[in-house]
Amino acid sequence: MGKNVVVIGTLDTKGPEIAYLRDQLQALGLETTVVDSGILGEPIGITPDISRAEAARYGGTTIEALQNAGSRGKAVEGMREALKKLTLELYEQGRLDAIVSMGGAEGAVMGAAAMMQLPVGVPKVLVSPIASGKHYFDPLVGTSDIMVVHSIVDILGLNPIARTIFDNVAAALKGMVEHGHVLPPPGPDDRYVAVTMLGNTTKAVMALKERLAEHGYEAVIFHSNGVGGPAMEELAEAGQFVGVIDFTTNEVYDPLTGGIHDGGPDRLKRVGALGLPQVVVPGCIDFCVFHAGAIPPELQGRPVYDHNPEYTLVRATREEMIQLGHIFAERLNPAKGPVIIAVPTQGLSIPNVPDGPFWDPEADRAFLETLRSEIREDIPVRTFERHVNDPEFGREVADLFISMMESL
Repeated sequence: MGKNVVVIGTLDTKGPEIAYLRDQLQALGLETTVVDSGILGEPIGITPDISRAEAARYGGTTIEALQNAGSRGKAVEGMREALKKLTLELYEQGRLDAIVSMGGAEGAVMGAAAMMQLPVGVPKVLVSPIASGKHYFDPLVGTSDIMVVHSIVDILGLNPIARTIFDNVAAALKGMVEHGHVLPPPGPDDRYVAVTMLGNTTKAVMALKERLAEHGYEAVIFHSNGVGGPAMEELAEAGQFVGVIDFTTNEVYDPLTGGIHDGGPDRLKRVGALGLPQVVVPGCIDFCVFHAGAIPPELQGRPVYDHNPEYTLVRATREEMIQLGHIFAERLNPAKGPVIIAVPTQGLSIPNVPDGPFWDPEADRAFLETLRSEIREDIPVRTFERHVNDPEFGREVADLFISMMESL
């Protein structure tokens, strides 16, 4: 049996286009399984391999129940949950080597949700007109490795532009299926360490990475932009790492203000629950991030720093730093494995330096005092007379981690 590509689409509106993509995949020697995610109407110009009624049953419902759900949103949510379970089952049965979905807003969101259930490395391609720079990408990508293709034109008709896009998508899937691979588990001698980083901590993390390498550890760096931290935690749960250096924990602060680097309510909890050794640094918790020109009215007047033309950083207040001390203690205290907290006292970000716009040692000290008063007694809080982005601080944090691992 050849490699099989699962093709998801709302066949009541995108039937001819999905049929064209299916035929192109088959012409390249790939097998296909077409899944109908349409809810309201019958398939147009194509017969699915898995009907919408069969797909709905994977979600514990019926197509009739979805059609009478009361709103378009409820119906789409029901089918999305069904597709998630269907996709995972197909993969576990060995019936899915790659997946592709084409659709507008609802079709893209449903297809993307299905793809997010699959491991890193399984080829995933999403084609949609909403995959443009004017739209929020979280529903299309999440923490997964989905390849997103902007269809340019709407998916309605087989014009020269659409055919070019669809032909190239089929070719990309052919290449990925034949030459790509799923993320392998670590070997017995591999010692991967997850590390979080932003531009504000790059110099220190580069030095940290080199120090770890000198001792036989390979750092795997995640950009802590609201997606990187949760993705790191997911891969930790998948068994990819021997430990974690959570150097840049800003994703804990953004949820308090509505910033875009929102790591979610479980950020800082999941690694501890696994029992993995971890060193935690409050890197960049002194700011939240907003698109340039989009700072909420309630934050106007605070110190700001133009990180680049697209993003503006906003300074945390003393009261918020105290709140962050509570949050760090609350989320780290239940940890089942060893934890060390390393706090640089000469600034938590690039603009947090003497005479810099974020320099507020009293606010940073309030975080440290709150954390120390509430953290578990057996979790040490070490302070360093360094700036967070000082390469020497990066090396000192690496040494903490190495010493921790050697003591286990």
